Amino acid sequence: MVREQIEARGITDERVLSVMRQVPRHLFVDEALQVQAYGDHPVPIGLGQTLSQPYIVALMTTLLVVRPQMRILEIGTGSGYQAAILAAMGAEVFTVERIKQLYMTSRTRLLDMRYFNVRVKLDDGTMGWPELGPFDRIIVTAGGPEVPQPLLDQLTDPGIMVIPVGRAKREQRLLRIFKKEGRIHQEDHGSVAFVDLVGSHGWKV
Repeated sequence: MVREQIEARGITDERVLSVMRQVPRHLFVDEALQVQAYGDHPVPIGLGQTLSQPYIVALMTTLLVVRPQMRILEIGTGSGYQAAILAAMGAEVFTVERIKQLYMTSRTRLLDMRYFNVRVKLDDGTMGWPELGPFDRIIVTAGGPEVPQPLLDQLTDPGIMVIPVGRAKREQRLLRIFKKEGRIHQEDHGSVAFVDLVGSHGWKV
């Protein structure tokens, strides 16, 4: 997976490659789908949600520029895999999931796998986690029509956010947003297709 799907597409951050080799991706999907876990595609996790393909996880993690002890807010816990990747890199992870069944499953899974530096919350992710902010990094694993203002407000200065944004559902551009000295700058890292970011500052239910 790492050699053929990630390194071959130009990901060179050795810390990212290392954790992608270490974290057992198949344990984050249902047993019946474990044979698909390392394929070059998203994997369904139920309730209309997916585990992103390995390359996209690696790309977003690389764009975050993660350092140990950083406080990272993740919007869209899903299976818990992305949170586990960040935790394995030594970050303190705060992750928000709006679907109760996924919240309960991922919370239990992460605890069972001893990712004690991850905290999981059931809530509207587009509102962030204001009582625990600000955060050094923010990663959003669902696509909405705009960058939620509450997330920008909870990003440290300087800080980095990685988020898919698009005016059409399932058609987004992957943006890396920098906040520095009160100013916002963004980079476009290409076309992506994520599940919907639903909430007060995303798509409506």
